[in-house]
Amino acid sequence: MPLMSEAPAPHLDATVLDNAAWHALSGAHARFAEGDDLVRRYHPDVAPFVAVRNWDDPQVWDSLIGLVGHGAEIGLSGGVPEFPDGWEELWRGEGVQLVETDALHPVPDPEALLLGEADVPEMLALVERNQPGPFLPRTYELGRYIGFRREGRLVAMAGERLQPNGWTEISAVSTDDAYRRQGLASRLVLDVAFHIQQRGDRALMHASATNVGAIAAYERLGFALRTRTTFAGVRVP
Repeated sequence: MPLMSEAPAPHLDATVLDNAAWHALSGAHARFAEGDDLVRRYHPDVAPFVAVRNWDDPQVWDSLIGLVGHGAEIGLSGGVPEFPDGWEELWRGEGVQLVETDALHPVPDPEALLLGEADVPEMLALVERNQPGPFLPRTYELGRYIGFRREGRLVAMAGERLQPNGWTEISAVSTDDAYRRQGLASRLVLDVAFHIQQRGDRALMHASATNVGAIAAYERLGFALRTRTTFAGVRVP
């Protein structure tokens, strides 16, 4: 499959993916949400995401200040606009959003181990070593997380994060250097996708646009580009 191929039309409404964090916080993850009808975020020990319902509403900026406080540093994604005076942009990067296609053939993996609260220290350490993206002490509560152990040590993991209506994001795909190129990450992704499909959802993934190796691997599994997105960090005045 060619790199960054376009995804065929999904069988479910994909418009919620244009603002995946907002729809997750307004739906399946409402119990983790803080905020109001304009801006919401996850509890700070669950996930670092702040979501905005509609950037065109002029009250958004005041609502953001009320939610996170003056001087806070936050991350935003999606159609991030230019920031008004006083808001300091800290960084900006490009990402991609991938969705499953009919070429994806998920299978459960009998060796995959369910991960939970007792595994959090090892999960945090694995993420710190490999930097797949944000993972906090309570991120595991967002969905099902699995991993592989070798000689008792957690060496690979993946799991479920954002859950906008009808979709579930596969995230925290991470493998230690010594165990790469053994297919562990692919096996984990296919297992997570299998259980997502079993409950009637479809799978999506996010990746940095510069991580072409991971993108190519996900495309070989049966994912395809839906859209490109922007990630930005900002300091609140």
